[in-house]
Amino acid sequence: MLKLYKIDITQFKNYDFNSFDFKERIVGICGLNGKGKTNLLDAIYYCCFTKSYFSKTDALSVQFTKDGFRLQASFEKQGEAQKLVCIHRGIGKKELLLNDAPYEKMSQHIGRFPAVMVAPDDIELITGGSEERRRFIDTVISQMDGEYLLQLIQYNKVLQQRNSLLKRFAEEGKTDWPLLEVLDEQLIKPGNFIYTKRKNFTAALIPLVQQFYNQIADNNEIVNLQYESQLNAGNFESVLNDNRQKDFMLQRTNGGVHKDDISLLLNGQSFKNTASQGQRKSLLFALKLAEFELLKANKGFAPLLFLDDVFEKLDDNRMQQLLHWVCNQNEGQVFITDTHKDRLEDAFIGLKTKYQIIEL
Repeated sequence: MLKLYKIDITQFKNYDFNSFDFKERIVGICGLNGKGKTNLLDAIYYCCFTKSYFSKTDALSVQFTKDGFRLQASFEKQGEAQKLVCIHRGIGKKELLLNDAPYEKMSQHIGRFPAVMVAPDDIELITGGSEERRRFIDTVISQMDGEYLLQLIQYNKVLQQRNSLLKRFAEEGKTDWPLLEVLDEQLIKPGNFIYTKRKNFTAALIPLVQQFYNQIADNNEIVNLQYESQLNAGNFESVLNDNRQKDFMLQRTNGGVHKDDISLLLNGQSFKNTASQGQRKSLLFALKLAEFELLKANKGFAPLLFLDDVFEKLDDNRMQQLLHWVCNQNEGQVFITDTHKDRLEDAFIGLKTKYQIIEL
């Protein structure tokens, strides 16, 4: 089992210096808006992923007027104590130490303490563009497969180089074919690896999403997910060749796994166009719980689960279905935020399980 016992937060977002001890598997965090409930979850998330879930840059996670931040987390994983220290010095330099030993690369840490976050803005996973769904896929697979993350980093690096080259072609009015072909070859290898991993992942994800959706929504609506990739219809080399003229015209790479998506259907129709708010939220939680299950199966223990402000997003029936599953039907540690202490306590008492309430 994976459990977080303590976190010390220094100059992270609205926290100057605070220490929190987590004594139970189910932890409720309550307080008025602006007190730091979400920031506390984000600090824990940062210790798992070396980045914020909510802020695009580390600079946005530094407390106002301060120069950097420090996080120290005490985990227990499979019966062994693990101490993680993350230091951001405010000048772009970041240090990460596990049991006092520094990492050579931040990517080596991903997947060591697996976690799943569910937050209000995650509805973009359903209603937003393909980038959100690719990020979802990549976040899950990267925690399960370190090689996938390395191949993804390599792919994005070469993709950036290829796009820069296409812009240079347009600016200079001439084409360096040998260099373009070299970059194509360097793009194809990681691209094929990513495609295969994503295809296998979505094949395992889809039945779980369908199962969880019906449990949460408490109905028999038919939800279908389909992995969409240009590589479904042909090999990567053909995809690049077919898009070459378009690439020259638009000065960017138009074919590849960076265009992948997952289509979402409800009873055969586009989910984002036909689903109600309740149906969208049910699908969001179904996706996140499916992510949780796949990580659990891969790691051999449950990941940490963060539920931020979920009481405002689901009706009572869906909320009870969700809480029963995350608190009673799995053994992982769960952190749940809410503005109302009474509502948290009522929910936990109804579940008849031990819990801890932290008031901010």
